[in-house]
Amino acid sequence: MSTILAIDTSTEACSVALFYQNEITHDFIISERDHTKKILPMVDNILHQAGCSLSQLDAIAFAQGPGSFTGVRIGIGVAQGLALGIDVPMIAVSTLQTLAQGAYRTKYATKVIPAIDARMGEVYLGQYHYQDQQWQAITPECVIKPEGVVTKIKSIDNEDYSAGTGWQTYPNMLAMIKPSEVLLPEAQDLVVIAQQKWLRKEVVKVEDVEPTYLRNEVTWQKLPGR
Repeated sequence: MSTILAIDTSTEACSVALFYQNEITHDFIISERDHTKKILPMVDNILHQAGCSLSQLDAIAFAQGPGSFTGVRIGIGVAQGLALGIDVPMIAVSTLQTLAQGAYRTKYATKVIPAIDARMGEVYLGQYHYQDQQWQAITPECVIKPEGVVTKIKSIDNEDYSAGTGWQTYPNMLAMIKPSEVLLPEAQDLVVIAQQKWLRKEVVKVEDVEPTYLRNEVTWQKLPGR
C-alpha cells in the first residue's frame, strides 16, 4: 500500500493531502499571496495529524498546472525539494483533471468540463470522461477565449458538469452544462488521481519535472545543474 503526499498551490487555493494506510488526510485554505508561508506548515500538520513521517512517503504528487504561473512554480518547487530530500519519485497531476475529480467526488460526475479563469479574457479548458477507473481527456487542454469554447468542445449532453472558476467568470460558455459547485482544485482529489497513477507506474524523476502553462511565453527553469 503506497503512501503519497499531494501538494497544490496552482490557484488561489493552497491545499495538501496525504494518502496513508488507505485513508486520506487533507487541508485546504484560500491564500492568494501567502502560499510560500502556508504550504510547508500545512505539510507538517498533515503528516503529524496522520502519524506519518516524510521518510515513509513513496512519492510526492503535485499540481502540474495550468493555473497561476507563480502558484504552479511554488507548488512544484516545494514538492521537488521534499522529494529530493527523501529520494522519492514525483507524480504530476493536471489541475484541470483535479477539478474533474472534485466534481466526481461531490456529484458523482463522470463527464466534466473544467475551466479555470486564465485572466486576459481567456480560460484554461479541458474535457474529461471517467472510464475504466481513470480520467480520459476528450479534448486536449488549452487556453481559449470564452466564445471559442462552444466550438472546441467535441460533444456535450445533460450528463456533463462544469468545474472551476472559468464558469464563475463566464457562466454562459455552454448550454446544457450542469454546475458542480467545484470552483478550486483540492489536494484530496489530486491525491486520488496520484494513487491511480502510482499503480500504473506513471511517475517522474525529480529532475525531469515540468509544469503545464499552456501559454507559450512562459518559460520554466529546471533544478540548478540539471
